[in-house]
Amino acid sequence: MSIVAAHAQGKVVVDKIFGASAKAQQAIGQFGKDKVINGTQGVLLDDRENLVCLPTVEKVLRNLPMNDLIGYAPIKGLPDFLHDVIELTFAEHKPNAYIEGIATAGGAGALHHAIWNYSSIGDTVLTTDWFWSPYGVLCTEALRKLDIFTLFDEQARFNLEDFAHKTAQLLQRQDNLLVILNTPAHNPTGYSLSDREWDGVLETCKGYARNKNKKITLVVDAAYIDYIRNQEGRKFFEKFTGLPENILVIVAVSMSKSFTMYGQRTGAMIGISSDRETIEEFVQVNEYTSRATWSNVNRGAMKTLSTIYRDKDLLQAVENERKQFVEIIGRRAEIFIEEAKQIKLKTLPYVAGFFLTIPVDNAEVICNKLTAENIFLVSMDKGLRIAVCTIPTSKIFGLAAAIKKVIAVS
Repeated sequence: MSIVAAHAQGKVVVDKIFGASAKAQQAIGQFGKDKVINGTQGVLLDDRENLVCLPTVEKVLRNLPMNDLIGYAPIKGLPDFLHDVIELTFAEHKPNAYIEGIATAGGAGALHHAIWNYSSIGDTVLTTDWFWSPYGVLCTEALRKLDIFTLFDEQARFNLEDFAHKTAQLLQRQDNLLVILNTPAHNPTGYSLSDREWDGVLETCKGYARNKNKKITLVVDAAYIDYIRNQEGRKFFEKFTGLPENILVIVAVSMSKSFTMYGQRTGAMIGISSDRETIEEFVQVNEYTSRATWSNVNRGAMKTLSTIYRDKDLLQAVENERKQFVEIIGRRAEIFIEEAKQIKLKTLPYVAGFFLTIPVDNAEVICNKLTAENIFLVSMDKGLRIAVCTIPTSKIFGLAAAIKKVIAVS
């Protein structure tokens, strides 16, 4: 007998990422850190395998007044935070549009609100075939479905043709379409859309938006934006200027990665529209959903961001500290990809970010066999996700060969 309501029956959390991480921690306790490769969670570890908190972030957080650590914040977020997170996100590339923000419980909170408020119950949300698995959970919990288009074409570039095909297909049967694109530094592949690919995406959306009965919401999951090596990678934001009124862009950002404050669960959703009333509505409906979901988010984390942003020396220190780890992660990825090329182990196109991916057919079997070798990765439907953010540089050497050896006998 089940007592829960019909729509809630059968829900069980089986999170491969946290499950794999727990197994890795167990192995470390049994065999020692030096005998285990933990490439599971999306957190930043230094080359001694210690969880990283950027030193300036830690200093600012620890020195906040107690009232800023324990006090409630406004439902939509502290005003300074909302201004500052927008400025930090866009830097020199803010679109000429109406823009407002809402504080959320991390980037996942921004995705939750976008799915709930910009798709209808029973609708299908669209994303790429390589995607962060909680997208599916978020959609199911909101009584939506998740559909995918093929991310890469035969030339290993963004598959604009399949994106357009799936967009047309879904808009034939529903009036609201929400699309989630995780870029730059895509999880799990590390891919970033080029400016030309963004042009193609937006031209496709504009074409379907000629039908004013259709409303398209484009969610840019930018959780890893501060881990791109070239900050010109933000220039695509300027392309959101002058979009049709029935296209809304929502940028989901997170302090988890950018400020190494994972457990503080603070982020923002930033709405961009050519229509003022659309953005006024954006604030109203998402503030309402915040009150109905978590009420408000972490005041201390928001205050930390604003304290840093409003002090040039602190901001420069944080950017310098983060840059060191951007280079470390980039170096780890370069080593792995170069060794993979030498032994003809295929990887998906990587530009930046915490992860890279090996496409394989029997990922779970391979992942289990790697576990027996004390190599812990995350299996996906079509491949293995490797968190280069957690693996020290010394352990990257030879990892591609170890993985290929297991693939060969699987």
